[in-house]
Amino acid sequence: MADHTAPPSDQLAATTLVSAPTVKKHQFSDRVLIRSIVSRPDGGAGLAGQRVRVGGWVKTGREQGKGSFAFLEVNDGSCPANLQVIVDAAVADLGQLVPTGTSVFVEGLLKNPPEGTKQKIEFRVEKVIDVGTVDPAKYPIPKTKLTLEFLRDRIHFRPRTNTISAVARIRNALAFATHTFFQENGFLYIHTPIITTSDCEGAGEMFQVTTLITEAERLDKELIMNPSPSEADVEAAKLVVKEKGEAVSKLKSDKAGKEAITAAVAELTKAKENLAKLEERSKLKPGIPQKDGKIDYGQDFFARQAFLTVSGQLQVETYACAVSNVYTFGPTFRAENSHTSRHLAEFWMVEPEIAFADLKDDMNCAEAYVKFMCHWLLDKCFDDMEFMAKNCDKTCIDRLRMVASTPFERISYTEAVELLQDAVKEGKKFENAVEWGIDLASEHERYLTEVKFQKPVIVYNYPKGIKAFYMRVNDDSKTVAAMDVLVPKVGELIGGSQREERYDIIKERILEMGLPLEPYEWYLDLRRFGTVKHSGFGLGFERMILFATGIDNIRDVIPFPRYPGRADL
Repeated sequence: MADHTAPPSDQLAATTLVSAPTVKKHQFSDRVLIRSIVSRPDGGAGLAGQRVRVGGWVKTGREQGKGSFAFLEVNDGSCPANLQVIVDAAVADLGQLVPTGTSVFVEGLLKNPPEGTKQKIEFRVEKVIDVGTVDPAKYPIPKTKLTLEFLRDRIHFRPRTNTISAVARIRNALAFATHTFFQENGFLYIHTPIITTSDCEGAGEMFQVTTLITEAERLDKELIMNPSPSEADVEAAKLVVKEKGEAVSKLKSDKAGKEAITAAVAELTKAKENLAKLEERSKLKPGIPQKDGKIDYGQDFFARQAFLTVSGQLQVETYACAVSNVYTFGPTFRAENSHTSRHLAEFWMVEPEIAFADLKDDMNCAEAYVKFMCHWLLDKCFDDMEFMAKNCDKTCIDRLRMVASTPFERISYTEAVELLQDAVKEGKKFENAVEWGIDLASEHERYLTEVKFQKPVIVYNYPKGIKAFYMRVNDDSKTVAAMDVLVPKVGELIGGSQREERYDIIKERILEMGLPLEPYEWYLDLRRFGTVKHSGFGLGFERMILFATGIDNIRDVIPFPRYPGRADL
């Protein structure tokens, strides 16, 4: 902060108003974004003399000059940098403005600070329009340095911290970059369903979607309040129907008047309706409905078992086999009871699918996409990346530059295993044994990308026994046309493959995996009718953010993390 020796009023009088370019106001708010002031090449100096409105939250505040004025560091989330705001005691109650977390909406003058100070511009408040006060004794985000673990317990306040707001802007930039890359390369954005009846991975670790439990709870409560009718109740109702029916018959045989017969028929109808209701209610049983000793999903909302999706890939393939190049980008879910720093129960996936494309095309697309995102962050989000380099991982910018500018190494799975075995012979110790046929562990992936090649690596042609049923079987019948992109810091970033387009082979693979054919009949139809060579991949979006920022725990790069035992908000 600037060290102001002269009283604030004298400094204001000494400010020379000069003509300057007009700072752009936010289109949907009567204020100027702090970013549009402090992120200019001149740091905002060229805007001195302009009268503007700004709004934001106080990061730090302190009274000066025996309480005659106060310095506030204000941030509105538009950039990592704060705007230094000066308020005279004559303008507002300084005690209300200085606590960390206070929101302020103020009008005033941008002016040049005294020479030799860090700031290029500062803001002199002339009018306080609005204040959202904070009780410092109760505010849950103190000014002290906070751990990311501490912030996970205060999920609704953590966006107010510098690190989490920077991650939010980086995440936003990567989402924008994702859509830009695929749109510019002729892909259609397809919204795939969150509720599915297919298990893409064949792993079975899926969240079930059902209304049977809530319906059973509702019915249990209802039966306590209004028990189902007894057999005697039903028999009594049947007797009433019989009696009413006989009464109608007698009236008709006695040639009674129309009015009497109509009234008797109405009573019979009412008795029949009452019997139908009683018979229906007598079938109600507490608990989840069963059929042949199993849960009867025919009575569930979708009349069959349904789940939260683990991937949109299978569904988006239906569009790839019709409109050629597509991608989906959305939340996916896995009910894996894992507490590691790399796992979430809800996470986002980017999944492109390319028709008339083989594994090499797939690898080319994946490499181009990762490089595009790295360039995007360096070009459009550099201030936030500088913040991450200073506070989280000093190598993150160098890592982005390296990946953006370096051709990815490409090796077969067999070559990867041989390199890892060579490393073991030379004394390298891995927790997981290395042999052909294993699924490479994170330590193996990181050794290849961080130590052996020191750049991104694409490993391709994996053993078919460790890969999904939809991956194309190679001519050797032992491997499939699969590929993983490995990057420093996180290991596997992308997993993809050329899809199996041959009907007989993919049907055989489904059965080999012990999966039922019925839920995949529609998927097999894509091979029965107009089958086409196609490829695709999935990028774990949070893993990309981990790679970019250097943050260690995946729970800190998604706004509202869901993991075993936690689903706050």
